[in-house]
Amino acid sequence: MNGRGRAAGDHEDVTSTLAWRSRANAALEGAPRWLSGVLAGVQGAMLSVLVVVMPALAAYVATSADPSNAEIGWTRSVAVGGGLWLLGHGGSLLVDGVLVTLTPLGITTLALFTCYASARRSAFPGVAAWLAGIGGYLVMVLMVLLLAGSAGPLGAGGFAVLRTLVGASVVAALGLGAGTVRVRRVRETTRPLWSRVHPLVRTGTVAGLMVVCLLVGTAAAVTILWVLSGRAPTGDVIAGLGVDTFGGLLLAVAQLALLPNLVLWVVAWLAGPGFVVGTGSLFSPAEVVVGPLPALPLLAALPGEGSAGGAWVWVPLVLVVAGAVVGLWLHRRVRATRWWEPVVVSACTAGAAGLMTALAMLLADGAVGPGRMTQVGAPVLEVALTVAVGSGLGAMLVCTPADRELRAAVGRAVTRTAARLRTGASGVGPRASGEQTDPPVASGEQDVAPAASGGQDVAPGADQPVGR
Repeated sequence: MNGRGRAAGDHEDVTSTLAWRSRANAALEGAPRWLSGVLAGVQGAMLSVLVVVMPALAAYVATSADPSNAEIGWTRSVAVGGGLWLLGHGGSLLVDGVLVTLTPLGITTLALFTCYASARRSAFPGVAAWLAGIGGYLVMVLMVLLLAGSAGPLGAGGFAVLRTLVGASVVAALGLGAGTVRVRRVRETTRPLWSRVHPLVRTGTVAGLMVVCLLVGTAAAVTILWVLSGRAPTGDVIAGLGVDTFGGLLLAVAQLALLPNLVLWVVAWLAGPGFVVGTGSLFSPAEVVVGPLPALPLLAALPGEGSAGGAWVWVPLVLVVAGAVVGLWLHRRVRATRWWEPVVVSACTAGAAGLMTALAMLLADGAVGPGRMTQVGAPVLEVALTVAVGSGLGAMLVCTPADRELRAAVGRAVTRTAARLRTGASGVGPRASGEQTDPPVASGEQDVAPAASGGQDVAPGADQPVGR
């Protein structure tokens, strides 16, 4: 009887849950569609906030028995977690008088994913729901700003607050837009705008994005190799910190937040200029200068001073290889009708790859502490120019020789140049040297002036371009 009673109770609970869901769905179906976007934006923000704040709150609970933390309340840990969440949106924090501006791109990626998942699950497809979702997300950001107080961007000044709001708008627009707005509808709506751009520029922009994706994928593989090969020094750092199991979990979460930054720094390493972790340090294929580093196990996997020079200086050839791979795609994509089109699309590819790389380097740079730690990241302009030149060269080496129109144009140019040289050589005869020539033959036969080089005369029109 007891088993039957429990089964009946479980059945009633399931029935009531299904009934509640059906009433909620009916209420949402009758509500305006933009309301679903607001709910998706709020839900996406809350999910990512909880993922960041809960470890900070758990750390407070784990250390609450320490007498030194007796005057610290749980709200302080929540405020610190909220400040870190806002830092992932481009904000800044003022910690003990030190400005922290490095954006943990792992938190940014988390916020993008939760916005996308919430929009796909809860929002109706449409522009109204998308815009309303951005508004709902920004309302949550403002609430977290007030909750964090001086521990968040409010303590760093008005510019930090502005950066936070702009970054949150971009995150919400991208994440919620990917879940609510259909690509085909956006393409048709924006056709009057992008159709005005030359097709070669559009194709080059897509090719530049492909180059950046190839470089990021390669950098991710190199990062994995660094982490695996640096297990011993990483273990030494963990042992030196003396963290327990719970502390190790929190440390792992912190490292995941900075892992995308490290991948983008490796892109700068592949390009050649490298990156710095503190003023005076340098990690590049040609030179490695290691200085004092923060006690973060992930940084122990960075290459040592023996991992530079020699064959490592050829690492930037990866840029040429990436450009060559994209050049194969360009050769199949672009149906050139003029000889200069492959050159132009290769140049557009280089420009787009350089601009996107510059944006990525800007996102991954910042300050993490006082003194020498105010400089962390890669030289933006140098890396962007290197990527543009290397990828453009690779694309041009593959795309231009394989183009039929360009080969024909080069052939015509060579033919014209050779014809002009022969014409100039045949014009150097006895008249040019001041010698007398024989009088014309009385019989009216046409004289044939011998060429100074002994070659044949050039027929009229030989220096004209050859038709296809």
